Amino acid sequence: MRHSLAGRAETPTQARLLAELRDEGPLSKAQLADRLQVSRTTIAAEVARLGELGLAQEAGPAASRGGRRSTMVDLAEEIRFVGIAIGATGMSVGVTDGRLAVLATRHQPCDIRQGPEVVLATALEQVRELLAEVGVTRLAGAGVGVPGPVDFHRGVPVSPPIMPGWDGYPVRDAVSRELGCPVVLDNDVNILALGEQHAGVAKGASDFLFVKIGTGIGCGIVIGGELYRGVDGCAGDIGHIRVDDFGPTCACGNTGCLEAFSGGAALARDATAAARAGRSPVLAALLEEKGELTAADVGLAVSRGDAQAVQLIRDSGRHIGHVLASLVSFFNPGLIVIGGRVTGLGHGLLAEIRGVTYRRSLSLATGSLPIVLSELGDECGVIGAARLISDSVYAA
Repeated sequence: MRHSLAGRAETPTQARLLAELRDEGPLSKAQLADRLQVSRTTIAAEVARLGELGLAQEAGPAASRGGRRSTMVDLAEEIRFVGIAIGATGMSVGVTDGRLAVLATRHQPCDIRQGPEVVLATALEQVRELLAEVGVTRLAGAGVGVPGPVDFHRGVPVSPPIMPGWDGYPVRDAVSRELGCPVVLDNDVNILALGEQHAGVAKGASDFLFVKIGTGIGCGIVIGGELYRGVDGCAGDIGHIRVDDFGPTCACGNTGCLEAFSGGAALARDATAAARAGRSPVLAALLEEKGELTAADVGLAVSRGDAQAVQLIRDSGRHIGHVLASLVSFFNPGLIVIGGRVTGLGHGLLAEIRGVTYRRSLSLATGSLPIVLSELGDECGVIGAARLISDSVYAA
Protein backbone atom coordinates (compact mmCIF):
# COMPACT_ATOMS: atom_id res chain seq x y z
CA MET A 1 0.00 0.00 0.00
CA ARG A 2 1.31 3.41 -0.95
CA HIS A 3 0.81 6.35 1.37
CA SER A 4 -0.34 9.76 0.22
CA LEU A 5 1.53 12.97 0.80
CA ALA A 6 1.02 14.72 4.12
CA GLY A 7 -1.72 17.19 3.39
CA ARG A 8 -3.74 19.58 1.32
CA ALA A 9 -4.34 23.32 1.34
CA GLU A 10 -5.83 24.54 4.61
CA THR A 11 -6.76 28.15 3.77
CA PRO A 12 -8.12 29.98 0.72
CA THR A 13 -4.81 31.86 0.42
CA GLN A 14 -2.88 28.59 0.32
CA ALA A 15 -5.26 27.25 -2.33
CA ARG A 16 -4.83 30.32 -4.53
CA LEU A 17 -1.07 30.22 -4.03
CA LEU A 18 -0.85 26.58 -5.13
CA ALA A 19 -3.04 27.22 -8.18
CA GLU A 20 -0.80 30.12 -9.22
CA LEU A 21 2.31 27.94 -8.91
CA ARG A 22 0.63 25.12 -10.86
CA ASP A 23 -0.57 27.31 -13.71
CA GLU A 24 2.21 29.93 -13.90
CA GLY A 25 5.34 28.14 -12.69
CA PRO A 26 7.76 29.31 -9.95
CA LEU A 27 7.03 32.78 -8.60
CA SER A 28 8.77 34.98 -6.06
CA LYS A 29 7.18 35.75 -2.71
CA ALA A 30 6.89 39.37 -3.89
CA GLN A 31 5.06 38.29 -7.05
CA LEU A 32 2.73 36.04 -5.05
CA ALA A 33 1.95 38.89 -2.65
CA ASP A 34 1.10 41.13 -5.62
CA ARG A 35 -1.03 38.51 -7.38
CA LEU A 36 -2.93 37.44 -4.26
CA GLN A 37 -3.08 40.99 -2.89
CA VAL A 38 -1.88 40.00 0.56
CA SER A 39 1.17 41.03 2.58
CA ARG A 40 4.57 39.43 2.12
CA THR A 41 4.40 38.40 5.78
CA THR A 42 1.24 36.42 5.02
CA ILE A 43 2.87 34.82 1.97
CA ALA A 44 5.93 33.87 4.02
CA ALA A 45 3.76 32.22 6.67
CA GLU A 46 1.61 30.35 4.13
CA VAL A 47 4.64 29.14 2.18
CA ALA A 48 6.20 27.87 5.39
CA ARG A 49 3.01 25.96 6.23
CA LEU A 50 2.75 24.53 2.71
CA GLY A 51 6.33 23.35 3.10
CA GLU A 52 5.29 21.47 6.25
CA LEU A 53 2.40 19.94 4.30
CA GLY A 54 4.75 18.78 1.54
CA LEU A 55 3.07 20.92 -1.12
CA ALA A 56 5.46 23.85 -1.74
CA GLN A 57 9.11 24.76 -1.27
CA GLU A 58 11.44 27.71 -1.49
CA ALA A 59 13.53 27.64 -4.66
CA GLY A 60 16.39 30.10 -4.25
CA PRO A 61 16.63 33.89 -4.56
CA ALA A 62 14.57 35.80 -7.11
CA ALA A 63 16.03 38.32 -9.54
CA SER A 64 16.60 41.66 -7.86
CA ARG A 65 13.94 44.34 -8.27
CA GLY A 66 15.96 46.81 -6.21
CA GLY A 67 16.39 46.50 -2.47
CA ARG A 68 16.23 43.21 -0.67
CA ARG A 69 15.88 40.22 -3.02
CA SER A 70 12.75 38.12 -2.72
CA THR A 71 12.71 34.31 -2.56
CA MET A 72 11.35 32.06 -5.31
CA VAL A 73 8.60 29.60 -4.43
CA ASP A 74 7.66 26.45 -6.35
CA LEU A 75 5.51 23.37 -5.90
CA ALA A 76 7.20 20.59 -3.95
CA GLU A 77 9.30 18.44 -6.30
CA GLU A 78 7.88 15.19 -4.96
CA ILE A 79 4.20 15.92 -5.74
CA ARG A 80 2.80 13.23 -8.04
CA PHE A 81 -0.71 12.78 -9.35
CA VAL A 82 -2.25 9.86 -11.24
CA GLY A 83 -4.78 10.37 -14.05
CA ILE A 84 -7.03 7.49 -15.13
CA ALA A 85 -9.25 8.18 -18.17
CA ILE A 86 -11.55 5.24 -18.92
CA GLY A 87 -13.56 5.20 -22.15
CA ALA A 88 -15.98 2.67 -23.60
CA THR A 89 -13.30 0.85 -25.61
CA GLY A 90 -9.96 2.13 -24.27
CA MET A 91 -8.24 3.63 -21.26
CA SER A 92 -5.34 6.01 -20.69
CA VAL A 93 -3.40 6.14 -17.43
CA GLY A 94 -0.54 8.44 -16.54
CA VAL A 95 1.58 9.99 -13.81
CA THR A 96 2.15 13.76 -13.61
CA ASP A 97 4.11 16.13 -11.45
CA GLY A 98 2.47 18.86 -9.38
CA ARG A 99 2.22 21.14 -12.41
CA LEU A 100 0.52 18.34 -14.39
CA ALA A 101 3.40 17.70 -16.77
CA VAL A 102 3.00 14.08 -17.87
CA LEU A 103 5.93 11.94 -16.70
CA ALA A 104 4.71 8.62 -18.10
CA THR A 105 1.53 7.40 -19.77
CA ARG A 106 -0.02 4.30 -21.29
CA HIS A 107 -3.04 3.63 -23.43
CA GLN A 108 -4.66 0.26 -23.95
CA PRO A 109 -7.95 -1.21 -25.18
CA CYS A 110 -10.64 -2.09 -22.67
CA ASP A 111 -14.33 -2.99 -22.76
CA ILE A 112 -16.36 -0.99 -20.25
CA ARG A 113 -19.04 -3.70 -20.43
CA GLN A 114 -16.77 -6.11 -18.55
CA GLY A 115 -17.79 -4.33 -15.35
CA PRO A 116 -16.04 -2.28 -12.69
CA GLU A 117 -13.99 -5.02 -11.02
CA VAL A 118 -12.32 -6.14 -14.25
CA VAL A 119 -11.82 -2.67 -15.75
CA LEU A 120 -10.56 -1.04 -12.56
CA ALA A 121 -8.22 -3.95 -11.85
CA THR A 122 -6.68 -3.42 -15.30
CA ALA A 123 -6.36 0.32 -14.72
CA LEU A 124 -4.75 -0.16 -11.31
CA GLU A 125 -2.31 -2.70 -12.69
CA GLN A 126 -1.26 -0.17 -15.32
CA VAL A 127 -0.91 2.54 -12.66
CA ARG A 128 1.29 0.37 -10.44
CA GLU A 129 3.55 -0.47 -13.36
CA LEU A 130 3.88 3.22 -14.25
CA LEU A 131 4.62 4.19 -10.65
CA ALA A 132 7.37 1.58 -10.52
CA GLU A 133 8.68 2.78 -13.87
CA VAL A 134 9.09 6.39 -12.72
CA GLY A 135 10.08 5.52 -9.15
CA VAL A 136 7.05 6.98 -7.34
CA THR A 137 6.24 5.68 -3.85
CA ARG A 138 3.84 8.40 -2.62
CA LEU A 139 0.89 9.99 -4.37
CA ALA A 140 -0.83 13.30 -3.69
CA GLY A 141 -4.00 11.95 -5.30
CA ALA A 142 -5.65 10.40 -8.35
CA GLY A 143 -8.38 11.53 -10.75
CA VAL A 144 -10.64 9.09 -12.59
CA GLY A 145 -12.95 9.61 -15.55
CA VAL A 146 -15.64 7.16 -16.73
CA PRO A 147 -17.93 7.30 -19.80
CA GLY A 148 -21.25 7.94 -18.09
CA PRO A 149 -23.13 10.19 -15.64
CA VAL A 150 -21.47 10.53 -12.24
CA ASP A 151 -22.62 11.64 -8.80
CA PHE A 152 -19.57 13.83 -8.23
CA HIS A 153 -20.05 14.17 -4.47
CA ARG A 154 -20.53 10.44 -3.81
CA GLY A 155 -17.95 9.31 -6.37
CA VAL A 156 -20.20 6.77 -8.10
CA PRO A 157 -21.58 6.32 -11.64
CA VAL A 158 -25.36 6.84 -11.91
CA SER A 159 -27.44 4.80 -14.39
CA PRO A 160 -24.76 4.92 -17.13
CA PRO A 161 -26.33 3.67 -20.40
CA ILE A 162 -23.22 1.98 -21.83
CA MET A 163 -21.75 0.75 -18.52
CA PRO A 164 -23.68 -2.34 -17.33
CA GLY A 165 -22.84 -3.23 -13.74
CA TRP A 166 -21.38 0.17 -12.87
CA ASP A 167 -24.50 1.87 -11.48
CA GLY A 168 -23.75 2.97 -7.91
CA TYR A 169 -20.39 1.20 -7.82
CA PRO A 170 -18.03 3.00 -5.35
CA VAL A 171 -15.33 3.78 -7.93
CA ARG A 172 -13.78 6.65 -5.98
CA ASP A 173 -13.55 4.75 -2.71
CA ALA A 174 -12.32 1.52 -4.35
CA VAL A 175 -9.48 3.29 -6.18
CA SER A 176 -8.62 5.36 -3.10
CA ARG A 177 -8.35 2.20 -1.00
CA GLU A 178 -6.04 0.53 -3.54
CA LEU A 179 -3.76 3.55 -4.11
CA GLY A 180 -3.84 4.89 -0.56
CA CYS A 181 -4.51 8.49 -1.59
CA PRO A 182 -7.42 10.89 -2.19
CA VAL A 183 -9.40 10.18 -5.39
CA VAL A 184 -11.96 12.20 -7.37
CA LEU A 185 -14.34 10.71 -9.96
CA ASP A 186 -16.01 12.53 -12.85
CA ASN A 187 -17.55 11.98 -16.27
CA ASP A 188 -14.98 11.37 -19.00
CA VAL A 189 -15.93 14.37 -21.10
CA ASN A 190 -15.57 16.71 -18.11
CA ILE A 191 -12.10 15.27 -17.60
CA LEU A 192 -11.27 15.95 -21.26
CA ALA A 193 -12.56 19.51 -21.02
CA LEU A 194 -10.25 20.13 -18.04
CA GLY A 195 -7.30 18.65 -19.91
CA GLU A 196 -8.00 20.85 -22.91
CA GLN A 197 -8.36 23.91 -20.68
CA HIS A 198 -5.07 23.22 -18.90
CA ALA A 199 -2.81 22.23 -21.78
CA GLY A 200 -4.68 22.27 -25.08
CA VAL A 201 -6.25 24.62 -27.60
CA ALA A 202 -8.71 25.86 -24.95
CA LYS A 203 -5.93 27.15 -22.67
CA GLY A 204 -6.97 30.60 -21.59
CA ALA A 205 -10.56 30.18 -22.85
CA SER A 206 -13.12 31.07 -20.18
CA ASP A 207 -16.32 29.94 -21.93
CA PHE A 208 -16.12 26.92 -24.22
CA LEU A 209 -17.60 23.54 -25.08
CA PHE A 210 -15.62 20.32 -25.42
CA VAL A 211 -17.52 17.79 -27.53
CA LYS A 212 -16.38 14.19 -27.32
CA ILE A 213 -17.38 11.93 -30.18
CA GLY A 214 -16.52 8.35 -29.32
CA THR A 215 -18.68 5.29 -28.75
CA GLY A 216 -20.97 7.83 -27.09
CA ILE A 217 -21.26 11.59 -27.46
CA GLY A 218 -20.94 14.08 -24.61
CA CYS A 219 -20.16 17.72 -23.97
CA GLY A 220 -18.04 19.34 -21.29
CA ILE A 221 -19.20 22.87 -20.41
CA VAL A 222 -16.81 25.50 -19.06
CA ILE A 223 -18.33 28.78 -17.88
CA GLY A 224 -16.20 31.60 -16.50
CA GLY A 225 -13.23 29.24 -16.39
CA GLU A 226 -15.10 26.72 -14.21
CA LEU A 227 -16.52 23.33 -15.17
CA TYR A 228 -20.33 23.28 -15.09
CA ARG A 229 -21.78 19.92 -14.02
CA GLY A 230 -25.44 20.81 -13.47
CA VAL A 231 -27.56 20.07 -10.40
CA ASP A 232 -27.30 16.28 -10.72
CA GLY A 233 -23.98 16.06 -12.53
CA CYS A 234 -25.35 15.21 -15.96
CA ALA A 235 -25.05 18.58 -17.73
CA GLY A 236 -23.74 18.21 -21.27
CA ASP A 237 -25.25 14.79 -21.97
CA ILE A 238 -25.95 15.88 -25.54
CA GLY A 239 -25.73 12.35 -26.97
CA HIS A 240 -29.28 11.81 -25.75
CA ILE A 241 -30.82 14.86 -27.38
CA ARG A 242 -33.40 13.54 -29.84
CA VAL A 243 -32.70 14.45 -33.46
CA ASP A 244 -35.36 12.25 -35.09
CA ASP A 245 -38.58 10.87 -33.59
CA PHE A 246 -38.30 7.70 -35.62
CA GLY A 247 -34.57 7.06 -35.53
CA PRO A 248 -32.74 3.96 -34.30
CA THR A 249 -33.00 2.80 -30.68
CA CYS A 250 -30.28 4.22 -28.44
CA ALA A 251 -28.41 2.46 -25.62
CA CYS A 252 -30.42 4.62 -23.20
CA GLY A 253 -33.66 2.98 -24.40
CA ASN A 254 -35.06 5.99 -26.28
CA THR A 255 -35.22 6.35 -30.05
CA GLY A 256 -33.64 8.90 -32.34
CA CYS A 257 -30.89 10.15 -29.97
CA LEU A 258 -27.87 11.92 -31.47
CA GLU A 259 -25.63 9.12 -30.16
CA ALA A 260 -27.75 6.53 -32.00
CA PHE A 261 -27.04 8.37 -35.25
CA SER A 262 -23.50 9.68 -34.87
CA GLY A 263 -21.63 7.84 -32.12
CA GLY A 264 -18.85 5.38 -32.94
CA ALA A 265 -21.12 2.37 -32.41
CA ALA A 266 -23.72 3.90 -34.74
CA LEU A 267 -21.13 4.48 -37.46
CA ALA A 268 -19.98 0.88 -37.16
CA ARG A 269 -23.60 -0.32 -37.38
CA ASP A 270 -24.36 1.74 -40.49
CA ALA A 271 -21.06 0.76 -42.12
CA THR A 272 -21.86 -2.91 -41.57
CA ALA A 273 -25.32 -2.45 -43.09
CA ALA A 274 -23.82 -0.69 -46.12
CA ALA A 275 -21.28 -3.47 -46.58
CA ARG A 276 -23.87 -6.24 -46.39
CA ALA A 277 -26.24 -4.42 -48.75
CA GLY A 278 -23.52 -4.12 -51.39
CA ARG A 279 -23.44 -0.31 -51.28
CA SER A 280 -19.74 -0.20 -50.40
CA PRO A 281 -17.23 -2.62 -51.93
CA VAL A 282 -14.45 -1.24 -49.70
CA LEU A 283 -16.42 -1.71 -46.48
CA ALA A 284 -17.56 -5.14 -47.68
CA ALA A 285 -13.94 -6.19 -48.21
CA LEU A 286 -12.97 -4.87 -44.76
CA LEU A 287 -15.90 -6.71 -43.18
CA GLU A 288 -14.91 -9.98 -44.84
CA GLU A 289 -11.30 -9.49 -43.76
CA LYS A 290 -11.96 -8.50 -40.13
CA GLY A 291 -15.31 -10.06 -39.28
CA GLU A 292 -16.67 -6.78 -37.88
CA LEU A 293 -16.38 -3.08 -38.61
CA THR A 294 -15.56 -0.10 -36.39
CA ALA A 295 -15.80 3.66 -36.88
CA ALA A 296 -12.08 3.62 -37.72
CA ASP A 297 -12.85 1.38 -40.70
CA VAL A 298 -15.17 4.07 -42.06
CA GLY A 299 -12.23 6.46 -42.00
CA LEU A 300 -10.07 3.87 -43.74
CA ALA A 301 -12.71 3.45 -46.45
CA VAL A 302 -12.83 7.24 -46.91
CA SER A 303 -9.07 7.29 -47.42
CA ARG A 304 -9.59 4.71 -50.19
CA GLY A 305 -12.11 6.92 -51.96
CA ASP A 306 -15.28 5.06 -50.94
CA ALA A 307 -18.30 7.25 -51.66
CA GLN A 308 -20.60 5.44 -49.21
CA ALA A 309 -18.15 5.94 -46.35
CA VAL A 310 -17.89 9.64 -47.20
CA GLN A 311 -21.69 9.86 -47.04
CA LEU A 312 -21.77 8.12 -43.65
CA ILE A 313 -19.37 10.71 -42.24
CA ARG A 314 -21.33 13.57 -43.78
CA ASP A 315 -24.58 12.25 -42.27
CA SER A 316 -22.92 11.89 -38.88
CA GLY A 317 -21.46 15.40 -39.02
CA ARG A 318 -24.78 16.87 -40.11
CA HIS A 319 -26.63 15.50 -37.07
CA ILE A 320 -23.90 16.69 -34.71
CA GLY A 321 -23.92 20.11 -36.38
CA HIS A 322 -27.67 20.46 -35.88
CA VAL A 323 -27.33 19.87 -32.14
CA LEU A 324 -24.27 22.14 -31.83
CA ALA A 325 -26.11 24.93 -33.65
CA SER A 326 -28.80 24.82 -30.96
CA LEU A 327 -26.14 24.85 -28.23
CA VAL A 328 -24.37 27.81 -29.83
CA SER A 329 -27.59 29.82 -30.00
CA PHE A 330 -28.34 28.97 -26.37
CA PHE A 331 -24.88 29.18 -24.77
CA ASN A 332 -22.91 31.51 -27.07
CA PRO A 333 -19.50 29.92 -26.35
CA GLY A 334 -16.19 31.47 -27.38
CA LEU A 335 -14.78 28.16 -28.63
CA ILE A 336 -15.86 24.61 -29.46
CA VAL A 337 -13.26 21.83 -29.27
CA ILE A 338 -14.04 18.47 -30.87
CA GLY A 339 -12.29 15.39 -29.46
CA GLY A 340 -12.73 11.66 -28.97
CA ARG A 341 -11.86 8.61 -31.01
CA VAL A 342 -14.27 9.31 -33.88
CA THR A 343 -12.39 12.52 -34.66
CA GLY A 344 -9.72 10.22 -36.06
CA LEU A 345 -11.98 10.15 -39.11
CA GLY A 346 -10.39 13.47 -39.97
CA HIS A 347 -11.33 16.81 -41.40
CA GLY A 348 -14.26 15.56 -43.46
CA LEU A 349 -16.26 15.11 -40.27
CA LEU A 350 -15.06 18.44 -38.87
CA ALA A 351 -15.90 20.27 -42.11
CA GLU A 352 -19.47 18.94 -42.04
CA ILE A 353 -19.93 19.81 -38.36
CA ARG A 354 -18.59 23.31 -38.95
CA GLY A 355 -20.67 23.90 -42.05
CA VAL A 356 -23.98 22.89 -40.46
CA THR A 357 -23.27 24.66 -37.17
CA TYR A 358 -22.36 27.93 -38.89
CA ARG A 359 -25.32 27.77 -41.29
CA ARG A 360 -27.92 27.04 -38.62
CA SER A 361 -26.69 29.35 -35.83
CA LEU A 362 -27.18 33.08 -35.40
CA SER A 363 -24.46 34.91 -37.27
CA LEU A 364 -23.77 37.05 -34.20
CA ALA A 365 -22.96 33.87 -32.19
CA THR A 366 -20.71 32.32 -34.85
CA GLY A 367 -19.01 35.41 -36.27
CA SER A 368 -15.88 34.75 -34.21
CA LEU A 369 -16.48 31.17 -33.08
CA PRO A 370 -13.64 28.72 -33.76
CA ILE A 371 -14.62 25.05 -34.03
CA VAL A 372 -11.38 23.06 -33.82
CA LEU A 373 -10.06 19.56 -33.24
CA SER A 374 -8.30 18.68 -30.00
CA GLU A 375 -4.57 18.13 -30.48
CA LEU A 376 -3.72 16.44 -27.15
CA GLY A 377 -4.70 12.86 -28.05
CA ASP A 378 -4.65 10.24 -25.30
CA GLU A 379 -2.82 12.56 -22.90
CA CYS A 380 -5.84 14.89 -22.72
CA GLY A 381 -7.74 12.58 -20.37
CA VAL A 382 -4.67 11.94 -18.20
CA ILE A 383 -3.98 15.67 -17.82
CA GLY A 384 -7.65 16.40 -17.18
CA ALA A 385 -7.93 13.71 -14.50
CA ALA A 386 -4.76 15.00 -12.85
CA ARG A 387 -6.13 18.55 -13.05
CA LEU A 388 -9.33 17.37 -11.36
CA ILE A 389 -7.53 15.88 -8.36
CA SER A 390 -5.08 18.80 -8.18
CA ASP A 391 -8.07 21.14 -7.90
CA SER A 392 -9.15 19.09 -4.89
CA VAL A 393 -5.76 18.80 -3.20
CA TYR A 394 -4.85 22.44 -3.83
CA ALA A 395 -8.25 23.65 -2.59
CA ALA A 396 -8.97 24.63 1.01
